Amino acid sequence: MVSSKKQSPLDAVSKTIIELLQEDGRRSYSDIGRVVGLSEAAVRQRVQRLTESGVMQIVAVTDPMQLGFHRQAMIGIRVSGDARRVAEAVAEIEAIDYVVITVGAFDVLAEVVCEDDEDLLSLINDVIRPIDGVLSTETFIYAKLQKQLYNWGTR
Repeated sequence: MVSSKKQSPLDAVSKTIIELLQEDGRRSYSDIGRVVGLSEAAVRQRVQRLTESGVMQIVAVTDPMQLGFHRQAMIGIRVSGDARRVAEAVAEIEAIDYVVITVGAFDVLAEVVCEDDEDLLSLINDVIRPIDGVLSTETFIYAKLQKQLYNWGTR
């Protein structure tokens, strides 16, 4: 029997480390250690285990507009057949930074970051639509990024 209660594989110390790094990814291990009561080396080991296991990533978040990527969009993809196979193919495309399989009006959602509209059009027509199993696409162009946070914590 499957329990309906989710169990977290993380202890309170690991969760606190994650939350501190979500606030400031450049925070020193010694500073984190003072907060959680561990040595700098112990924090370094925990962070390494958390990143190697895929629980978290430490990355620099950029503003695509300032890097020359002036078109962002979400592409809804309707699929015939196995959505997982299509999602895997879409995830291999360099311009795509986010892919999820859904159970709503679209089978797959993909977020793209492109240089301009011509780049977006080429990506949709020449790369995404020819993927075997793609029935149709619908594109939602971002007019303005209103909010984007990565500090939602560990709950």
